[in-house]
This record gives sequence, structure tokens and C-alpha cells, in this order.
Amino acid sequence: MTKPRITQRSMTVAGIMSGTSADGIDVAIVRITAQKGASGPPKLRLLAHHGVRFPRPLRAAVLAAMNASSTSTAELVRLGWRLGIAYGEAVGETLRQHPVKLDLIGCHGQTLYHQPRPETFAGRTFACTWQAGEAQVLASALGLPVVSNFRPADMLAGGQGAPLVPLMDYTLFAHPRRARVLQNIGGIANLTAIPASGSPTDVIAFDSGPGNMLIDALALELLKQPYDRNGAAAARGSVILPVLVSALRNPYFRRTPPRTAGREQFGREYAAKFLAACRRHSSKPEDALATATALTVETIVGSYLEFVNPALIGNKPQGIDYIVSGGGAHNTTLMAMLRRQLEPLGCKVSSSDAFGLPSEAKEAAAFALLAWQTFHHLPGNLPAATGAAHPAILGQITYAGQVSHA
Repeated sequence: MTKPRITQRSMTVAGIMSGTSADGIDVAIVRITAQKGASGPPKLRLLAHHGVRFPRPLRAAVLAAMNASSTSTAELVRLGWRLGIAYGEAVGETLRQHPVKLDLIGCHGQTLYHQPRPETFAGRTFACTWQAGEAQVLASALGLPVVSNFRPADMLAGGQGAPLVPLMDYTLFAHPRRARVLQNIGGIANLTAIPASGSPTDVIAFDSGPGNMLIDALALELLKQPYDRNGAAAARGSVILPVLVSALRNPYFRRTPPRTAGREQFGREYAAKFLAACRRHSSKPEDALATATALTVETIVGSYLEFVNPALIGNKPQGIDYIVSGGGAHNTTLMAMLRRQLEPLGCKVSSSDAFGLPSEAKEAAAFALLAWQTFHHLPGNLPAATGAAHPAILGQITYAGQVSHA
């Protein structure tokens, strides 16, 4: 592997994330400083964060393209460039509110298709992924280098291309005496478990299943709202147990990590079948939303019990911090359900805000760190999390295309 080259000990990096919920863009501006001698992980300081909603036509275009059975080449190309424009505007808006001088940008892009397991196509069998968003549009708009397309290098090393946030989870939250679980609830719910005094090879990380994706799809259909604000509708409903029990039989929930999920498993087709099942038992929208919320909680707790708790308890930590981020951290009903099930297991459930990292900024900040790693020829994946055979330098660097005459 190429030797690391720490050319700038301290850089200000903007991380950009638009997740599987396809509701908007989160930008985090992070000051990243290498430790002396480049030994150990860098130090991170969040300077600012900002979120913008996708304009309605753009969100509709993103949702239509995700796992689409058919679309046109023109639509896909236009969507990639339109996303590049949106990412540039989001960073520009963030800088107007929080003026700083940026050195680098890390952009995850919008996942339109993710196939972590090999399948046969045109005579060859392979895994593949696609995160849309034209990096050159973003780089040229801001006059800065952009690191993007993070997942393929891990997949070509035998990994699933996700989760990639665990490097930041470990960098920020590893503790000598307390075990920690970093639970992100975006469109998909994913966790990173770090044993007390654990090394990067001890990290457990995977996607537990649907996060807000199913809840949001039902809210749009039943309430004509993009999401169930604070889980208010779900709080008024009752869980439809036959539907929940049937949904929990999905083979994905029994799959041993590493594993990753997306709209391919829990997108529009899944939501339509889930809603049809709910309607066979109840005509109340609140009951369907309560059941979808319960599915998110049950799959998070079930994943923790089966794959995480034995490793942490065996580690005999002083305690287990269960730290929640993502949009789900603002769903009062979902969080209450999580606390009822996790706290009796010895977990102290809180939001990442309590640790100085706003829940909506966490994933964007992670891609700022990953961009910094790539820029300095450092690996960004944790093989223990993705299943890769070895660490890999992730992503591609796109330069602004501007020639200096200095």
C-alpha cells in the first residue's frame, strides 16, 4: 500500500451526506488535525453543520430513480448533474451562515443502487454500487477538490461497501472503560459497536434493517406528509402484531454480519406489501405507522441482542452507552420504544447531541473524515465492519479544473 503522506497537518473539510430517506442534504464542516508523527487517529472538531431539504421536484426524481425497474439514460445523467448542483448550493448556503475557508470536500453522493453481493450480469458475476452526484460540478462550483465514490474500493477488496461511518465512530467514541453502540437511524438503521478498550479490529458494524424508510413511505401515503413528525401518529396507534411477526421473519434479519441494506430490500415495493398487510387487519393509518415504527425498533433491538450484546457483556465494561443519531433520534415515539427495551439490558440510551455531535451532522462529518483519509493516502474502511479482506484507500479525487497562474 502507498505510504501515508500528511501534507497538511490541519485541514477544514466539508462533508456532504444525502441518505436513503432522500429527504435532503446534510453538510458538516470539520477541522481535522493529524497527531504528531501521524501516529493514531486525527483529532476532529465540528465547526458547523447545516441541513437543506431537497426541492420537491428533485426529491421526486431521486425517489423515482432509486431501484427503478426502468428509466432513461438521459434522466440518470441529468439527475447526477442536478445532484452535483444541489450539493454545491448546500455547501454554499452553509458557508454563508458559517464563513470559513475550506480546504477539501467529501461527498458521499446519493445511492441509487447498491448490490453488495455478487450477481451475474452480461456473462460476469460481480457486486456493484452507484452513488449519483457529479463531483466535477461540485468541485468547479466551489473551486475545491472533492473526494467522492467511496464504496467501490471496499467492495473490490471483498467488502460490502458499507458501513463506512465506523471509522469516525471509533475515532470519536472509543472509550477505555465503557462499551459504546453508535446507532444511526436514517432511511436504513445501522450500528457500530465498540467494546471497552477495543481496537479497530474489535468493532462490530452492520445495517440492522429499515430505519425511517418504511415509516416515511407510509406517512407519505397515509398522511400526505413526508414523515410522521415526532412519531405523533404512531403514538396514537396500536401495533398490528400479526403483521409485525410476519415482517420479522424476513431472512435479512437472520443474516450474520457483515450485512448492508437499502431500498432494494426495504423500498417502495416492500412498503406497498407492508401497507397492504396492515390494511387487512386495520383501516387506521395510525396502526400501520405504529407497526412500522415497531418493526424498526424490534430489528434494532434484535440485532443488538443477537450480534452485539454477547461481545460487549463478555468484555465486562463499566457500562454501555447506546448513542443514537440520524433523523430517528427526533422521533419521540421511536426513542421511547427503544429505551423501554434497551435500558433493562443495561444500555444508557441518549442522542449523540449529548456527546457534542448533533445527530443530523454525524454521517456528514464521517465523510469529511473519510475525504481527509483519502487525501492523505490513508485507508478509510474498517474490514471488521465491511467484511473486506484488507484496509483500502477509498474514493476518487476530483479537482476543480482551475489552473493557477501564481
